[in-house]
Amino acid sequence: MAMSADVILALLPIVLLIMLGMGLRRLGFLAEGFWPQAERLSYYVLVPCLFFHSLATAKLDALPARELATTLILSILAVAALLVALRPVLRVDGPTFTSIFQGGIRFNNYVGVTLAAGLFGAQGIALAALCSAAIVPTVNILCVLVFARHGSARLSGRGIARQLVTNPLVLGSFAGIGFQLLGLGLPSGVEPALRALGAASLPLGLLCVGAALEFGSLRGWMAPVATSSAIKFLAMPVVTVLVASLMGLTGPALVTALLFQALPTASSAYIMARQLGGDAPLMAGITAMQTLFALVALPIAAAGIGALAA
Repeated sequence: MAMSADVILALLPIVLLIMLGMGLRRLGFLAEGFWPQAERLSYYVLVPCLFFHSLATAKLDALPARELATTLILSILAVAALLVALRPVLRVDGPTFTSIFQGGIRFNNYVGVTLAAGLFGAQGIALAALCSAAIVPTVNILCVLVFARHGSARLSGRGIARQLVTNPLVLGSFAGIGFQLLGLGLPSGVEPALRALGAASLPLGLLCVGAALEFGSLRGWMAPVATSSAIKFLAMPVVTVLVASLMGLTGPALVTALLFQALPTASSAYIMARQLGGDAPLMAGITAMQTLFALVALPIAAAGIGALAA
């Protein structure tokens, strides 16, 4: 019961920020030109700072790092392959598929860190950081590849390589991992600035998601939302359990892995869709609807996950 309450409390601020963004856009409180600039700021500055800071400062001692990272990466690759195999069956255009793909494999690490910390304290924070270290670069590389193939701006092989080596989310992730592996500490004056910039990515990104919502298009979203949500809340956790059993992953590490793999998609998915030629309004709809679904789905799943933690 306590974990279910933690899930709801972690998700409610996300719902409220999305609703606030929708209200601000409808009221015309901010100039229309504000939103594209806010999305650009999030994509190129705030979210990379979040990924870099969280990965560079993670405390990963005495954790089953290899088993946990392998479980997460293999399960994501398996689900990504499933989505690509389903592409002809879905009968959607390329930009729509990019949104379904992101909705199926992306996760909201803010919620994951909050829940892991509530469950396991300092150990939970370390496990959450390790999950981010495994998932963030994997997911971003896969999404860049899918955008290159199915986004509205088709890229050549050279263009794909350029996107991978210049993508700010991929760069932020690998830079943070590099600092972690080399044991480099962030300067005392720089670390708080990076932490503050990363923290700002959550509210601004969610406000942009809300501003992009067009509920008049809801009927057309039904199938893509249902597909991405089924992959996210059903296929991904099931595949993760299967891979974890092969890897011998147990205890808090298994619980945290399952928790992260069952989280709704994050606002960075919308930002990436807007910047790389995806269906951004649909991505905003998937983000919002998955968050609402998670208010019901995650507390139910929490009972089963909590049993694993016992």
